[in-house]
Amino acid sequence: MFGRTESPSFAAGLRYILSHSLITLLAIGIAFTLPKAAGYILYYWWPKVEENTQLLLVTEIGFAAILVLLLNVLMLLWENQRFVSSARLASLVFACEKGGWLRPWRGRWMVKRLPASRDVYILSVTGYNTFVDGDSLFESVLRNGYDIRVMLLHPASEGAREHIQSFTNRLLSEEALVREVESSIACLDRLRREGKKVELKFYGYAPTWKVVVLDEYVWVQYCHRGTELKTAPEYVFALHPRDPKRGFYVPFYMHFTGNWNNGGHPEYDFETRELVYRDVTGNETQRTPFLVPTADEVRMAATA
Repeated sequence: MFGRTESPSFAAGLRYILSHSLITLLAIGIAFTLPKAAGYILYYWWPKVEENTQLLLVTEIGFAAILVLLLNVLMLLWENQRFVSSARLASLVFACEKGGWLRPWRGRWMVKRLPASRDVYILSVTGYNTFVDGDSLFESVLRNGYDIRVMLLHPASEGAREHIQSFTNRLLSEEALVREVESSIACLDRLRREGKKVELKFYGYAPTWKVVVLDEYVWVQYCHRGTELKTAPEYVFALHPRDPKRGFYVPFYMHFTGNWNNGGHPEYDFETRELVYRDVTGNETQRTPFLVPTADEVRMAATA
């Protein structure tokens, strides 16, 4: 996880060569043009300006406008450089605001750029938008991955009730939570039967982050209270190749591993639909049935 081994592609090297060639040609063109431009201003334009006050005024206004434009361009370049430096320090390689018509295309473009991931670690609420939804960005990742570790919110936990209470329509939210978790379990079970190594655990606290770890990249969304997770902005952080302590990849990776290794989060048994509790050494200590409220039970509880 903590070493980047991919080598630069041929296309990336070609783009690098072409960009430097264009910059060199532009510099040569400017160098050859300057003497002619200077001669034109000194020997042709300036004598006319000295004899015509109106032309002098127009020249001064035009020169001032050019200076203002150049200053604004330089300030914009400076601001962009600051943002680029900050993004580089944070190891932010991609960010996308929800709601734009380009968002699905940009998200899929980003996922396709990522190297093939053998290990896929996911911490989410229901997992529906990751596993089941037809617009999921991670369908190909799950299909090509092998070791898949998933943590979802237990629908009958105190954290789930706290999460649902933040929504206006609690009835629909509770029904959706149960339905989406069951759909995600079914999808993970299919992946398991296809030969993937799939492990599923449940947590019981109110969700704060959705984290998807794809080898040396981590896909992050914040779980705002009272807001559907699929509407939250998405951020992708990469492992810094020379200094892993820099950037946000390691904190979010450790956020997932810390939750995964927490003995208080039971493991789901796909064969028996039971929750398996283990001690710090990994030995099984308890099994309980995985019980979630049905739609009718949710409706009765909401109207009681």
